[in-house]
Amino acid sequence: MIQKVLVANRGAVAARIIRALRQMGIRSVAVHSDADSTMPYLAAADEVYALGPPPATSSYLNQARLLEILKLSGADAVHPGYGFLSENPAFATRVVEAGAIFIGPSPRWIEAMGHKTRARELMARHGMPMSPSSGLLDDVPDTIRAAASAIGYPVLIKPAAGGGGIGMLPARDEVSLLAAIAQARSVSQKSFGNADLYLEKLIERPRHIEFQILADKFGNACHLFERDCSVQRRHQKVIEESPAPLLPRRDLEATAERIAGLLQHIGYDVIGTAETLFGSDGACNFLEMNTRLQVEHAVTEAITGIDLVVSQIRLAAGARLESVIPDRPRVQGHAIEVRLYAEDPVRFFPSPGTLDVFRLPQGDGIRVETGYAQGNTVTPYYDPLLAKIIVHAADRPAAIRRMIEALNATEVVGVKTNIPFALRVLEDETFQLGHVHTGLGLDIAKAA
Repeated sequence: MIQKVLVANRGAVAARIIRALRQMGIRSVAVHSDADSTMPYLAAADEVYALGPPPATSSYLNQARLLEILKLSGADAVHPGYGFLSENPAFATRVVEAGAIFIGPSPRWIEAMGHKTRARELMARHGMPMSPSSGLLDDVPDTIRAAASAIGYPVLIKPAAGGGGIGMLPARDEVSLLAAIAQARSVSQKSFGNADLYLEKLIERPRHIEFQILADKFGNACHLFERDCSVQRRHQKVIEESPAPLLPRRDLEATAERIAGLLQHIGYDVIGTAETLFGSDGACNFLEMNTRLQVEHAVTEAITGIDLVVSQIRLAAGARLESVIPDRPRVQGHAIEVRLYAEDPVRFFPSPGTLDVFRLPQGDGIRVETGYAQGNTVTPYYDPLLAKIIVHAADRPAAIRRMIEALNATEVVGVKTNIPFALRVLEDETFQLGHVHTGLGLDIAKAA
């Protein structure tokens, strides 16, 4: 049994993990940068350690300091949350070598799936369908042009070691290709410390559907259905929901079973999310595998009643899947999550500042995850996510109504938020009819 866990993260996910650990009777060790020293979730932890200056490279990405705290605290496990070091195989390996449990997939799976081109090659070998793509791009203009031509325009330039939509750029013709490549390399190097890029066929206005997987260390895996993450801005998710509207349940569950079976076959473990795109023809194309807890995990928790954080911790500690999920999960009702950001609701630029008023909604069927409290300061150092608001209802129309009520009851003064944008989406007829796609958010933003 795990006795004490170092929570190597911040904000809403740190608060969420600490709460789960307390529920399980496991002691928690929280960390913070100098900018986060007054965050409210720190008081809920059993021990608290300072990391260093505000920049992430000096604090939450400082592996040496985190490993030092692991030793000082006597923690026997590390939960990386999402973002930061959650998908860093070198860090996971160092945690294991220090004699602790890394609460995530085994380092070999983080390594195998973390580099997008290698993950796609692995999944393709096991029969997973995917859109045309290239291997890693070199620096030779002629070979880059040839790769794009072989795929066919338009293409999407993607960082091989990245995520969260960062560094992704479209190229619709040869004239724009090389300039977009240079820009994407720069962003990728700054964001991920890795400038590797590849090309993928750009599917116009697809559905972004992801499948939640849990697995144990004994060769067993299962799925917990899908989440529709099609409403985005800047290739980043804003509204997620489950079940996915208008797509046939039989087809979705068949795809989920196929992915779970494939991952079981190769021996994948603990937790993961398979990201896919569904084209207008209904074809499913594999994108990538996220080897961590997802930001939007609460949507799945709402429709299944399964605590994903507790499950992840138990599976990482060696529990069998059948003891974590003894009964076959089923979909119950409909859930929607809105990511509440401190940002301009039109241009989507971050809006740092002090939360002079910060009142989040309450009530039946409403859940809120946040790392902030009134009076805290939203700094420019980290992702501007303020909170996640999750609603659950008997069906999708009721869930939409509940989310609109929840957002209207939310009060934030001191920073701008994306609430006006989220409300425009929720009230839009196309969204309400379920005709969602990855371009819908941009369409609505342009029409504002």
